[in-house]
Amino acid sequence: MGAMKQWTQWSNASTNRKIFSAALVIASLTFGAKLVSTAKELAVAASFGTGDAIDAFLVALIVPSLAITVISGSFNAAFIPTYVQVREREGRDSAQRLLSNVLAWSTLLLGAATIGIVIAAPYYLPLLASGFSPEKILETRRLLYMLSPIVMIAGINTIWSSVLNAREEFALVAVTPALTPFVIMVCLLVAKDWGITSLTVGTVLGMALEAGVICKALAGKQISPWPRWNQADAHLRRVLGQYLPMISGAFILASTSVINQSMATMLGAGSVAVLNYGNRLITVPISIGTSALGTAVIPYFSVMVAKNDWTGIRHTLRRYFGLIFCAAIPVTIALVLGAEPLVKIIYQRGAFTTEDTHAVARVLALFALQLPFYTAGILLVRLISAMLANHILMIGNVISVVLSITLNYLFMKKLGVAGIALSTSCVYLASFLFLHFSWKQLGEKSCR
Repeated sequence: MGAMKQWTQWSNASTNRKIFSAALVIASLTFGAKLVSTAKELAVAASFGTGDAIDAFLVALIVPSLAITVISGSFNAAFIPTYVQVREREGRDSAQRLLSNVLAWSTLLLGAATIGIVIAAPYYLPLLASGFSPEKILETRRLLYMLSPIVMIAGINTIWSSVLNAREEFALVAVTPALTPFVIMVCLLVAKDWGITSLTVGTVLGMALEAGVICKALAGKQISPWPRWNQADAHLRRVLGQYLPMISGAFILASTSVINQSMATMLGAGSVAVLNYGNRLITVPISIGTSALGTAVIPYFSVMVAKNDWTGIRHTLRRYFGLIFCAAIPVTIALVLGAEPLVKIIYQRGAFTTEDTHAVARVLALFALQLPFYTAGILLVRLISAMLANHILMIGNVISVVLSITLNYLFMKKLGVAGIALSTSCVYLASFLFLHFSWKQLGEKSCR
């Protein structure tokens, strides 16, 4: 008890310490969730290898994931800074009205997106999976129809989770992502005769379970998790005003993932799966770092911006840039040098062959180069979002997409699917440099 009291006193002594304490909690719990997710990837690799079935599933997942990121992710970026400021200045009731309105708008948009995704599938899938055979495209469409409910489920859950994070209730949000991979593994075990359908069903059921847990937690905090339309006020108009540039920027940025996987379909059977397996391994350290720091810092950035504490913001940025690069560079070197044995240990069994290991290891090594720049860039994204300067993010996203297409095309000629990984790392380096330059310009204006 004495040590816990001392830790609480130490962590509450300054904003930077509060951020560090929150980030440490989130990182620890996210690491546990990622262990479960890694076990799920191991089970998927052993069951499906790099064959046509997993290719079809991954491409079917692209558009629903894009809708969730663009609609709900954008609402979070536009909504949370305003939500925190309203709660701080006007109290709980005003914050609840704003949340209810935002949930009403999100439900409407997510429902329309789900219908559009299903109806338009026969038209966009042949373009998205241009390298697939007609039979493989039909299988992709079948899986897409099954996955379509996750747009509404995960989309609303994203907003619910962000509200808990804004209240500095980080632990539950960090640990619940372990539920989906756990449910998937159960489905792979008990319904293995279903083939790739078991993976699809497990994904939908797991996301529904996550949403149920977060919904119950919100209700337990006396926060209504249900959409309800109240009369539009200045706060909602402020959110929507930020949302319009944010959704455009998010769509453009999320399109880089779509571009990467779509271009991978041109490189032959299994290329989408190889790209995905390599990307999944790098997302473990990236998710731990960005989920911990990005989630922990945005409530504090929002409060500091509301108080015009620019000295504190600059101090926080310097401190955490140093920590990010000191931690990320050694991890990057280890991943580059140890890619081959790591992939072999994790994936090489069942349907996953030695040739698959060589291909995925090359992808992982080149993906790893993005780690310090992606993580540091998230810190800048959170700050710029808290400053309600989302037009800067939209400009950066446009630059990233143009650069991604260009570099993919150039590097694919020399390196095949590994060229897409190298292109991605270069894009995140360029994005970090742009965001850093933009923040300096915004910071100078704000201090005048």
